[in-house]
Amino acid sequence: MDAPRRYTPTRPRDTAISQGSSFTPLAQQVRELGLLRRRYGYYWTRLVAAPAAVALCLLVFSWIGDSWWQLFTGAVLAVLFTQIAFLGHDAAHRQIFISGRWNDWISLILGDLLVGMSYGWWQHKHTRHHANPNKLGSDPDIELPVIAVTTESVASQRNRSFAWLQAHQGLLFFPILLLEGISLHASSVRRVCSRGRLQRRWVEIAFLVVRLVGYPVLVFFVLSPGIAATFLAVQLGVFGFYMGIAFAPNHKGMPVVPRGLVLDFLSRQVRMSRNIRGGRFLDVLMGGLNYQVEHHLFPSMPRPHLRRAAPIVQQYCETNRVPYTQVGLFTSYAIVVSYINRVGLGERDVFTCPLVQSRAAIGTETLHRGSGGAAGE
Repeated sequence: MDAPRRYTPTRPRDTAISQGSSFTPLAQQVRELGLLRRRYGYYWTRLVAAPAAVALCLLVFSWIGDSWWQLFTGAVLAVLFTQIAFLGHDAAHRQIFISGRWNDWISLILGDLLVGMSYGWWQHKHTRHHANPNKLGSDPDIELPVIAVTTESVASQRNRSFAWLQAHQGLLFFPILLLEGISLHASSVRRVCSRGRLQRRWVEIAFLVVRLVGYPVLVFFVLSPGIAATFLAVQLGVFGFYMGIAFAPNHKGMPVVPRGLVLDFLSRQVRMSRNIRGGRFLDVLMGGLNYQVEHHLFPSMPRPHLRRAAPIVQQYCETNRVPYTQVGLFTSYAIVVSYINRVGLGERDVFTCPLVQSRAAIGTETLHRGSGGAAGE
């Protein structure tokens, strides 16, 4: 990945940059091809299979009993919980049903009851992310507690332990992901116990109590303390690691947008997102998140249609000179690790947005060409 060039702001806060091409023709083309139509058969199959698979795993867990073989059961449950989280993500984006109420309840059941993640917490956080991906002060996904993805985070860090972690975060990135499961559960509990507005708070509390209290009680009831603790460590570690490696390639290492910069919808979503190249197995493995560009442009598009939409979106972006980033899975991880390593070491300009650079260089608000750097291959 080419090193970004330095950005020197030349315009005041709330600068607007016009893309010069419209999102409307693309949206119309996608709609006419039927790519926004619901896929009820696809989703009902998975909605029935998800709780059935959890029930089967718990029956196998009870049948095996107090044995170290249960560590494999824990790993299987971790993968299953992650796949269910992907399904909950689809429901939260209104991909499954037309009815918002139905989607909400499916998200509550899948997220809170089966996975142990608060739907209200995720919805609040994820909505802000989709509105302004990779924008300073707006996207909560670049304001992480341990991993720093912007130089602002490094500069403002006063805790010596966290500062040391950030300085070595490139090396520690994958091991830290083993703790992501605990972080997701803890954030969910904090959210439902906070004083902020939260719809269906008591439903979420009830579901989370069943999942986060009842599940460990079952584990310690069936297993001896040592095996039970190891089982939970494996399940939480694999779950967090899987969630982390599925979401990390989407935006990390892509341009970070300065505060006050206003971009049109197409540029805002395409330039800050990265697709992962691969076959149908990767589609299943990553829950459709490998089509991040298409997902950000059409959040309510059913997951199985993303593959069909990708070449259409790519061609449209190329025609309109909007950089469309697509790399292999392992290449994406190399980019992410290299990026956060440079951020942690204090390199000042790793987050420069090439779009802003090009405008600063030519001194005009109309973009005719996208520049290279982190946004394109």
